[in-house]
Amino acid sequence: MSLKDRITEDMKTAMRSGDKERLATVRLALAAIKQREVDERIVLDDSQVLSVLEKMIKQRREAITQFESGKRPDLVAKENSEITVLQHYLPAQMGEAEVDALIAAAIQESGATSIKDMGKVMALVKPKAAGRTDMGAVSARIKQKLG
Repeated sequence: MSLKDRITEDMKTAMRSGDKERLATVRLALAAIKQREVDERIVLDDSQVLSVLEKMIKQRREAITQFESGKRPDLVAKENSEITVLQHYLPAQMGEAEVDALIAAAIQESGATSIKDMGKVMALVKPKAAGRTDMGAVSARIKQKLG
């Protein structure tokens, strides 16, 4: 079963059980997936669906920062609950040690010696870590190790 089909089935389950918050979040995810399919005139595979979900999670994290600075705990709680629902569809997250090992292996494999080689390292790390960790944090770690 594809990830998109799983999300659709979860929408039906949420409808039947009357879980309105989960239903709303799942519908948002399906709408974002459908929008990208229509815009690009393609059918998204699982990796593309994951990128849509990651983008949605990133948007919610950015919104949380804004809501916290605006002292809106009600909206922070709503965004956090949406993140929880969306993360349910992501693969198991990598631990810090696993990410560090992946970065070290990529640096060694690419022969990177300075910050100028960051693109080479990211190109090796991204396919293995996408959807399993925050790529912004990975980028910062690579800069730290190469800098």
